Amino acid sequence: MKALKVSLVRSAIGTTDRQKQNLLGLGLRRPGQTRVLENTPAVRGMVKKVIHLVDVAEVSADGGDHGE
Repeated sequence: MKALKVSLVRSAIGTTDRQKQNLLGLGLRRPGQTRVLENTPAVRGMVKKVIHLVDVAEVSADGGDHGE
């Protein structure tokens, strides 16, 4: 099972309220913060709305990236 490693790389200042709510829904509050989330359609949709603010990588479900 794959998961998504989502990192906030840009500040939410100047974004719309809806984009801020998507970031909070993903569990991202400040730049540099990273979360490993399930790869579900709901999460992918939230990431798509804020793709310009985040960095996304696919990792194994245990949270470790075996490619490093």
